[in-house]
Amino acid sequence: MKAAPVMLALDQRGVSQTLVHTGQHYDANMSEVFFTQLGIPAPDVNLEVGSGSHAVQTAEIMMRIERELVQRRPDLVLVYGDVNSTMAAALVCSKLAIRVGHVEAGLRSFDRAMPEEVNRVVTDQLADLLFTPSKDGDENLKREGVSAAKIHCVGNVMIDTLIRLLPATEQSNGMPDRYALVTLHRPSNVDSGERLREILDALREIGKNVAIVFPVHPRTRQRMAEVGLREDGLQLLGPLPYIEFLALQKRATVVITDSGGVQEETTFLKVPCLTLRTTTERPVTVSVGSNVLIGEDLARLKSEAARVLSGHAKQGRVPELWDGRAAQRIADIVMAEAGLQSPVSGRQS
Repeated sequence: MKAAPVMLALDQRGVSQTLVHTGQHYDANMSEVFFTQLGIPAPDVNLEVGSGSHAVQTAEIMMRIERELVQRRPDLVLVYGDVNSTMAAALVCSKLAIRVGHVEAGLRSFDRAMPEEVNRVVTDQLADLLFTPSKDGDENLKREGVSAAKIHCVGNVMIDTLIRLLPATEQSNGMPDRYALVTLHRPSNVDSGERLREILDALREIGKNVAIVFPVHPRTRQRMAEVGLREDGLQLLGPLPYIEFLALQKRATVVITDSGGVQEETTFLKVPCLTLRTTTERPVTVSVGSNVLIGEDLARLKSEAARVLSGHAKQGRVPELWDGRAAQRIADIVMAEAGLQSPVSGRQS
């Protein structure tokens, strides 16, 4: 969702691009189908890293991507978000003296227990160009000593994709008129069988007043099976492609999640969002948008859900620069500041 609009914007400017798919996400519904729906060309390289511990996965990505970078010697490598691939690629590039641009830079939860937070901090210290989605990202980077000259507030590229594909969600998705959409995958919510059981019980309680639609992440599904958790009272679905999931978000009465991206998408859609986390790296979704940070308090989850269902949902607005043109701004900055030549040069980004 983040790479698609940036690749298109750079392609429009004649930049030669090589797309490397690390294979960190390898489920068909969570990888290949996204390429089709988002209009991304088939990857030039698939590292096929697969799953593993954080250390194993990061090391495998570093070893495999180094070969590609040494062979291709690009002018600039763009990395996205906060997954292990992001940090691994940035670290290898820094050792090879290849410039790095980080798309979605500056986000902070201030919780180092989250592996993604470590990835974000390391990547931002190594990157040469930092593209932030909102002003709080700029302030976080400056506080960490990053030069202001490297920081560019461009808006949210995920919203570029959302706006482009929103018309594809118009047809009915066959769901009830009112439903709560649920996503869960964070270790803090699903690794403990007891915690997951308590969350599902709370969802069943909420489900007495509204249908609960729950596309289950493979990690969550595996944990539910391991500890033998009941599935009654919940409408469980498999992982969904982007457009189908966006359609569910758009029509939901309320969304209950622990996903960072869902917090952003619901903010743009102005759909009430209840986030089952104690911290968020996207505070603008709370201060400006429709997101409410619930923490670990399931009694509060039930009371906030009741508030929404009674017609008293928090009213949010769309943050500045979340206008569908973030990728165009990134491409303009890349062309102006990253040392890329005119299209006839054939050099790579």
